Amino acid sequence: MTGYIVRRLLQAVVVLVAVCALTFVVFFLLPSGDPAVLRAGRNASPETIARIRAQLRLDDPVWVQFWAYLKGVFLHFDLGYSYYSSQSVSSLLRERLPATLSLTLGAAVLWLAIATPIGIVSALRRGSWVERLFMGGALIAISAPVYWVGLVALYLFSDDIGLIPLLPGANRYVGLTADPAGWFGALLLPWLVLAGAFAGVYARMLRTSLVETMGQDFVRTARAKGISERRVVLRHGVRVAITPIVTLLGIDIGVLLGGAVLTETVFNVPGIGTLGFDAIRYADLPVIQGTVLLAALFVVVANLVVDVAYAYLDPRVRVNG
Repeated sequence: MTGYIVRRLLQAVVVLVAVCALTFVVFFLLPSGDPAVLRAGRNASPETIARIRAQLRLDDPVWVQFWAYLKGVFLHFDLGYSYYSSQSVSSLLRERLPATLSLTLGAAVLWLAIATPIGIVSALRRGSWVERLFMGGALIAISAPVYWVGLVALYLFSDDIGLIPLLPGANRYVGLTADPAGWFGALLLPWLVLAGAFAGVYARMLRTSLVETMGQDFVRTARAKGISERRVVLRHGVRVAITPIVTLLGIDIGVLLGGAVLTETVFNVPGIGTLGFDAIRYADLPVIQGTVLLAALFVVVANLVVDVAYAYLDPRVRVNG
């Protein structure tokens, strides 16, 4: 198991370096605009541009620039400064990360709590009206765009403009340590909207995987030994059927930690997604670059965690990996 984890760690490092190289090419080498000119702003004097070019070391050879870029990212988490606010990008990311973490992890817990029982019941009650009801609802949830569901939820249930004012609406986020009750209330509606978008996918995947698993020989053997049906389903069927769910969960959490742009924008949650969205609006290249690198980091780390969890659930992965 240790050797498997070490191999995956080395692969993760290689992927991160490759992502940094691609980001460096896109933001520094492609003819999308001179970083010094973009940093200096409009109507900047040639002297100012030349000074900024020297500060950014843009006149150095490419390999020198790339090596300095890698050292800044990996050793100091130095992602430069925002063109719009002149704040360091790393500090902006640290300020916005707690909101994105809160939104993503809370929604993940909620959609797993919804999808798991629906998937299990649908697999065990194939052909019944219960399965058709659950799978039909899951298909509707998958088909509805997140931003549309968010706007409808605000129109129906927000306490400021909603027809049925039950929950806090947009622009109400507060930090967990500042006001736990306000934090929970402000995120409840975004959690429900984001969880609804993912729960349908997970329920349908778990249902399909569990149906296939329950027809395997080891399940029939467990039943022949007189093991209770509940234990057969939970200890034998679900444990095997949930492995593709683990893979999908890691990828989805990694992507959302990089910024749940639509949900954060609709509910005005001050997270990584809204930071990236504003950076695109203002052509703030260092911030865009920082959000891209952070999203890549989360995806790589999430995949590493998934690989280790998958190897624990299925020992054959450690042998073949």
